[in-house]
Amino acid sequence: MWRPALSLCLTIVLCGGAAFAAPPVATPAPTAAVSPSPEPADPVDLLPPADLERALDFIRKNYVAPAAVDEVAVHRATLAGLLDRLGLGLNLAPAASPNESPAPFYHEIIEEHIGYLRPSGLRKSDLSELDNALNDFAAKKVDALVLDLRAAGQAFDFAAAAEFAKRFVPQGEELFTMHGPDPAKNRTFTSDRSPAYSGFLSVLIDEETVGAAEALASVLRARDKAILIGQSTGGGAVAYADLPLSNGLVLHVASMEAILPEQTASFPHRVQPEIPVAQSLAAKREIFTQSLTKGMGPFIFEEDRPHLNEAALLAGTNPEIEAIQDRQERRARGEKAPLHDAVMQRAVDVITSIGVYTKQPRPTP
Repeated sequence: MWRPALSLCLTIVLCGGAAFAAPPVATPAPTAAVSPSPEPADPVDLLPPADLERALDFIRKNYVAPAAVDEVAVHRATLAGLLDRLGLGLNLAPAASPNESPAPFYHEIIEEHIGYLRPSGLRKSDLSELDNALNDFAAKKVDALVLDLRAAGQAFDFAAAAEFAKRFVPQGEELFTMHGPDPAKNRTFTSDRSPAYSGFLSVLIDEETVGAAEALASVLRARDKAILIGQSTGGGAVAYADLPLSNGLVLHVASMEAILPEQTASFPHRVQPEIPVAQSLAAKREIFTQSLTKGMGPFIFEEDRPHLNEAALLAGTNPEIEAIQDRQERRARGEKAPLHDAVMQRAVDVITSIGVYTKQPRPTP
């Protein structure tokens, strides 16, 4: 229902929500396209397998410190090289502490009609809270929803992500497939229930949106249900096979990737937002922590700036200049600027702009 309004509103909200058309800009003269220079290939990648074997054998026989190139050293170098080359496809990390308690599933209603959902991960244990929140939103006539996946973190429960998606995707539609080198282990997830919500949906993402959360964001956009706002995701929509090692370390190997019905592969591609908005990760984390007691409102809506008015003119003052001076003095004292969630504000701008547009009377044919 909201898609016809979206193309008109995007121009508005990309400029910060101002509902005014930009003045015409002169089109610059075309310039010749410059082809980017290809990155030089790694010399090692150019060697055929036979040369690799000869090179390693030559090193073992001739290197001045034989212990540095013995079998164990070569295995260490191989693993280190793969960790460097494969990025999110392979990592070696300490085992998760069983005492770590996840952040709570957070939700609230903003401006009396916008539902806000922020899972700290995509866990099946959060589904009951999700359902309760959606039921509460429906009872209170919420007409727009923001799903904030910026706190989902390293979420790799793709079955749980599919369950989250089913709350928004019509029954019978294919969600995604988990695909790996063993076809017998491939699994396709399909929505088997009626959605709990089918209205306008904004999904917030950033580089800390990794794994199952990336698959969820992609599914919701692909099903024409959501607009993505924020920054590109981490590019790790994969499930891992884990190998516990000594010293409390675990080797995580990407063994399956999430693929949407119209895709052939997704890893290691990042999910890109339709509306890019920069946000400091440190500020975001602090906002999320404080919002548990303050709510999100104080971090979305900026204080009204004072304006010059008749009373100020009669008093010989200028509130605008005084406000600027006050901010400069606070910066000079080392005071931090108020926390502000620019990504969430843009989501509210989108919702507001589309709401204004859809309420406009339509011309009669």
